[in-house]
Amino acid sequence: MKPFPIILLITLLFATGCTSQQKLAYLNNLPETAGEQYFPMDIPDYKIQNRDVLYITLKAMDPEGAIKDFLGLTSSTMNMSYMGSTGGGYLWGYNVNKDGNIILPVLGEVKVEGKTIDETRIFLQEEFNKSYKNAVVECKLLSFKFTVIGEVNAPGTYTNFSNYLTVLEAVGQAGGINDNGRRDRLMVVRPVSGGTKTYTLNLQDKSLLSNEAYFLLPNDVVIALPEKRKIFNINFGTFATVFGTALSVLSTTLLLINYLGSN
Repeated sequence: MKPFPIILLITLLFATGCTSQQKLAYLNNLPETAGEQYFPMDIPDYKIQNRDVLYITLKAMDPEGAIKDFLGLTSSTMNMSYMGSTGGGYLWGYNVNKDGNIILPVLGEVKVEGKTIDETRIFLQEEFNKSYKNAVVECKLLSFKFTVIGEVNAPGTYTNFSNYLTVLEAVGQAGGINDNGRRDRLMVVRPVSGGTKTYTLNLQDKSLLSNEAYFLLPNDVVIALPEKRKIFNINFGTFATVFGTALSVLSTTLLLINYLGSN
């Protein structure tokens, strides 16, 4: 048996499992020349939902002239725990109940479901101005969680401590796309009112920067899809064993045929 077909077969097997540098790059169609490019994008305004947790402070001057947070924790130790622990935030934050309300001192039940964070802050500022002089209200979303699964190096559920989060930042927090993941086909699953909406993103195309799903919303799930060659990589050991066994049997058979033929 001539060695050329065997070498050709081995070459084809390895070529099937190889990945080009272009497939591993992000935004690889941006121009390499110096200069600026502008990509218009709409940053989505998240609407508060029930089961969200809000961080709300009301800072005003007390009768002694000291600035005090009238909604914050009374103990400095508890305040340190609140600021340093995610669990503390959920424990001392204001939960949006099933009716879409939060319960605040002085104001009582306040409807916040369906409002943006800024709309909620402005509304609370107006309400607290009726009882406090020169008060400053701050409102943030504590429950900005997102999930990244599939072909990433560190899949899991993460908490975002910023007002905004891009899909590139989310993938980065999950350790990046691994060697078996597709950068040209990423799925974002987003719960919306009355159902679920899905987006397919291409992390290699600059159009990503203007995509509706470039900025993630709380509870979004990012799914990194696998390359077709992953099946080959998973079964490569089996292929190699079967191929090696077959080659050994064939070589033994040829040796026996040559031996018997010579006698």
